Amino acid sequence: MFGALYATEGSSIHALDAVAREFSPRVTVEGVVPGSREVTLDLAGLERLFGNSRTIAHELRRTAAEHGLRVRVAVAATRTAARLLVHANPGLTAIDAGGEMTAVGELPIEALAAVVDNDARFGAPASRLADLRRWGLRTLGDFTRLPAGDVAARLGQEGVLWQRLSRGEDVSPIVPMGPAERFEEAMDLEWPIEGLEPLSFVLARLLEPLSRQLDRRDRGAAVLRVSLQLVTREVHERALQLPTPIRDARTLRTLALLDLESHPPGAAIDRVTVNVDPTPARVVQFSLLTRPLPTPDQVSTLLARLGALMGEDRCGAPAEVQSWQPGAFAMRAFAPMEQRESSDDTAQVGMSAPVIATALRRFRVPVPARVRVERETLVRVTTDRRGLAGGRVETCAGPWRTSGGWWTSAGDPGRWDRDEWDVTVSGGATYRVFHDRAADAWFLDGIVD
Repeated sequence: MFGALYATEGSSIHALDAVAREFSPRVTVEGVVPGSREVTLDLAGLERLFGNSRTIAHELRRTAAEHGLRVRVAVAATRTAARLLVHANPGLTAIDAGGEMTAVGELPIEALAAVVDNDARFGAPASRLADLRRWGLRTLGDFTRLPAGDVAARLGQEGVLWQRLSRGEDVSPIVPMGPAERFEEAMDLEWPIEGLEPLSFVLARLLEPLSRQLDRRDRGAAVLRVSLQLVTREVHERALQLPTPIRDARTLRTLALLDLESHPPGAAIDRVTVNVDPTPARVVQFSLLTRPLPTPDQVSTLLARLGALMGEDRCGAPAEVQSWQPGAFAMRAFAPMEQRESSDDTAQVGMSAPVIATALRRFRVPVPARVRVERETLVRVTTDRRGLAGGRVETCAGPWRTSGGWWTSAGDPGRWDRDEWDVTVSGGATYRVFHDRAADAWFLDGIVD
């Protein structure tokens, strides 16, 4: 006998898993775990304790209600039948042994999508359901009555599996999941504390055992959560998305304090709780021929300090955008690049012929310049910016006219209308020079390295 619990509202999968484990240790989460709202459990042997399947279903629903969960419950002799019924029928459904095929056969053909979604063995459910609908099949019973040989000839082995599921048969055994590991530490304070300095000592006492626990499990923290219960009965919560898995206690404490410095609690603190979302630790194999990358702890601390200093929305990595506008880019969250693991790449470093290339180093803000033009030809470029040598123009290429954003309102920084030249001056430097036609001004856009 199997049971299925499906949360009808946004409930934590951990809470649903906890309800199921009060009845059986053989529990598994169905579907894609991060967004799943369904668990199944093996109920074999509970008849002697509770009675028939309907009584067990009532007990499951009552226990879920005690935990504050609104769920659908289905109990059947097979796991597939319980899953089909829990998605199709609201409330409580209990089927005695031997009645699965009849109960499941009345369900619409679309009910199969609840079982086969996110499972690579069953192919694309949307296209298959469309085929079954075109054949005139409306219920799962209609599908099960088709000859198995004809289904295999038209749909292949995927279709055979679909037909077995439509009868409520299990095509694979239940694979129990171990109880979720909780990495959490909490401390009730004898006296309320204010300020970051006393809080840093409390965080150190909480994070050190948490770090040792992560180390024993070979895990790292992907998300660090700090929950502060205030004397006003309010709870001040902060969650930090870490760029790389970290388990060093000092680094985690520094990151938490930097975040709380930017988002301080509004009153004194009575209780401190720290927990992390674990993920497999990151293993990096450095090469003897390339420069080692900074450690994840150093990168995370640097990002946290920059975010506290400049603002969280002003630190990140540039990303390309589909635009012809000069200097256009977008900001995305910074994530360290993975170290290349290919031995062929590292073995060839330093042994291949050097690649000679030029690059335009653009100035973040264009540098004002004075340009003398004679007969539509640039003859001299000068600027007051220290370190940029001007002089007589030796060679010149251009102009290239670019413009855009004319559909926006006047004065919008998205507008541009400019003529560009590449010039080499007598001092030996090569610049990208442009003339802003709207402002009638000259600028240095970059220097060629």
